[in-house]
Amino acid sequence: MVGRILQPEIQSLINARNFTALRELFSEMPPADVAEIILDLPEDEQVIIFRILPHALAADVFEYLGVDVEAQQKLLRGMAHEQVVSILNEMSPDDRTALLEELPSAAARQLIRLLTPEERRVAQALLGYPEGSVGRLMTPDLVAADASWTVKEVLDYIREHGQDSETLNVIYVVDDRGKLIDDIRIREFLLKPLAAKVSDLMDENFIALNVTDSQEEAVNVFRKYDRTALPVVDSTGVLVGVVTIDDMLDVAEEEATEDIQKFGGMEALDEPYMRIPLWRMVRKRAGWLVILFLGEMLTATAMANYQDEIAKAVVLALFLPLIISSGGNSGSQASTLIIRAMALGEVTLRDWWRVASRELQTGLSLGLILGVIGAVRVAVWSILGEQYFHRSLYGPHWPLVAMTVGAALVGVVLWGSLAGSMLPFLLRRLGADPATSSAPFVATLVDVTGLIIYFSIALLIMRGAML
Repeated sequence: MVGRILQPEIQSLINARNFTALRELFSEMPPADVAEIILDLPEDEQVIIFRILPHALAADVFEYLGVDVEAQQKLLRGMAHEQVVSILNEMSPDDRTALLEELPSAAARQLIRLLTPEERRVAQALLGYPEGSVGRLMTPDLVAADASWTVKEVLDYIREHGQDSETLNVIYVVDDRGKLIDDIRIREFLLKPLAAKVSDLMDENFIALNVTDSQEEAVNVFRKYDRTALPVVDSTGVLVGVVTIDDMLDVAEEEATEDIQKFGGMEALDEPYMRIPLWRMVRKRAGWLVILFLGEMLTATAMANYQDEIAKAVVLALFLPLIISSGGNSGSQASTLIIRAMALGEVTLRDWWRVASRELQTGLSLGLILGVIGAVRVAVWSILGEQYFHRSLYGPHWPLVAMTVGAALVGVVLWGSLAGSMLPFLLRRLGADPATSSAPFVATLVDVTGLIIYFSIALLIMRGAML
């Protein structure tokens, strides 16, 4: 938004080559806004803007460009060697790790060689943790204090070493071996006498992540304990880093994007839509489409078994889309609700019976609502047809048709709700991602079984009259 407002002014300054004014303008803006402006500029002008930014601001802006790794790579190729070295060394370790992860291995190794010995050690350590783990996401820049220190010593230490810390909201307390023993909010130090001991503020009640924990697990911990930052320890309990909420928001967004794409009946893209190669997108979408297509072929097979019934009572075919879509919609609703509840930790595997009980009641209620509407629709159209056109739209046995449609809707919606809610539990039990029981998959399953339910009810109600 800010970029679009200032775009004419910025463009005129670029055309006039008034770099001093540009530097002053950008120095007064938040890094996120500068990154937004740069992404809207042509590639050659992006490099010009980046070269005039102060070193510290350039590093911050480059981190915000992490939403588009391709833009970061283009800038690195266009900038002078010295500026690349400066930016890489001033980037926060977690953002730098995210960039190096996306680069080809040869390019990543080349950039790592540009780092200072200390920053190279940090980068190699973070990249050494398993992909998708908290270790890749954390930063080692934090403030740790000793339990024997006074409040004054802690505050003096923060003034001397805190400028590079990722966050100062929480001060971590470690023993002489570096093992985490507590975390204390900074407000506690600000409100206590300077002579008070750190040990007097401790309650040894803290939450920590392990370097090997998955990033998805970390999101749940942040959500559960409502934290803005959490310490990270190794297998021996030694404090090795900290993860902040901004990193977790990125992970949560990626996780939600992946689940939404799976809900659509496809594999997760794993990269932005406009950047993924055409063939790779076709491959990720074709697999599930073929599976769903083969599943829908069972619908034709099921209908073939009821050809005689359809021939005798063609009116049954008129309501097939109504019956099938109602069952698929109810199943998709139930599946979506349960998958999201699982993701939020509201539902676990042992809750399957409670969920089944609730969905039986819910499905029956929803089925009765739709069944009544369907039966009334058949009755009203038939009565109006006889009154105004002197013939029933659904034949002389329309009451049986109404009963069949109403009863079938109850059965199909009930079955759809139950199947849609239980599929995520089955997939979780088998170790698969529940998100793969997406709406199209549930709809396909309910389509086939819905046909069987519909025609079975029709045979039961219409036998001797129309069948």
